[in-house]
Amino acid sequence: MAYIKFKELTHYFNFNTKLSEKKLPEYVYQYISEGEKILAVFSTMRDKVVFTDKKLILFDLKGVLGFTKKIEIYPHNRICTSAIVFNKSSIYLLFTFLSGYQTRLNFIRLSPEDKKELRELYYKIYENMDN
Repeated sequence: MAYIKFKELTHYFNFNTKLSEKKLPEYVYQYISEGEKILAVFSTMRDKVVFTDKKLILFDLKGVLGFTKKIEIYPHNRICTSAIVFNKSSIYLLFTFLSGYQTRLNFIRLSPEDKKELRELYYKIYENMDN
């Protein structure tokens, strides 16, 4: 994480596993609206990111046992800039929101198929940014 005067500038996540909807904990569905479609879900050992057709939902678990859960919801239309960065075996999605907050989603150890899917997912988010 980057900080300035003890204020977090960018939060980083390192997602390394793609999850199926069937493996999602029940609490995830509490943040998905009726009629909203889940596009993809990735996780770290504890954190999760859910991409829907309308928003990003980050589940950030803190503490040794994960007793603190920070849930961040970012509607696509609140994203003002974005970027996708390709490396040999990883992809970074960079987002700046209208509030000025930034986040970076790192996807590591990806197969070529996973990279293609993330590129398509990024494009869907990009299309929804102005809606």
